[in-house]
Amino acid sequence: MMSTIHVKTLRWIYIVYVLRNTFIRPSAPKIPDGEKVDFDDIQKKRQNKDLIELQTLIDDHFECRKKEEEELIALKDRIEKRRAERAEQQRIRSEKDKERQARREAERMRKEDAEAQKKAEDDAKKKSALTNMGSGYSGHLQKAEQKRGKKQTEREKKKKILAERRKPLNIDHLSDDKLKDKAKELWDSMHNLVSDKFDCLERLNRQKYEVISLRNRIDELQKQ
Repeated sequence: MMSTIHVKTLRWIYIVYVLRNTFIRPSAPKIPDGEKVDFDDIQKKRQNKDLIELQTLIDDHFECRKKEEEELIALKDRIEKRRAERAEQQRIRSEKDKERQARREAERMRKEDAEAQKKAEDDAKKKSALTNMGSGYSGHLQKAEQKRGKKQTEREKKKKILAERRKPLNIDHLSDDKLKDKAKELWDSMHNLVSDKFDCLERLNRQKYEVISLRNRIDELQKQ
């Protein structure tokens, strides 16, 4: 293929050379008077000159082609080098992306494990708290039952005492001073009864508040 191209190029060089010599004819050499002219020698010298010029054109052409081929080879080398550099950059970028993705995956798994462990610990704490609160609540109910039983006993005692104290008032035969003393005695007794009733209501309200607080706390723990 290259030989065919060179042959065609040489033909064009020769054609250009012939056309140039055809349209631009060199001036005929001056022949001194009285001298013999050797036209064969002149023709031979002209042919040699033409051959030298043609060879010079051919050499210049091949020198130009050589430079072009060298530049083309250098360009191909630069392209291949650039392609190799890009491939290397792409490989490095791909490795960095894989490493970054691996770090992200490891971090995600670490967070999931930490969250799972924290959730298990929280569940265990909630279970323990509920168990303790349940035990405390049961103990509180038991104490409340005991208190109620004790209060029931105390109430029965009070009823018995009141029944014993509730006696018919025989005041018809009492003097004014005795009536005043009796009235004061009745007033003190009523005042004590009212105070006892107020104390009982206060204790009952406190117990109700404690029970409600415990139930609300249990509901909050169960919702978490």
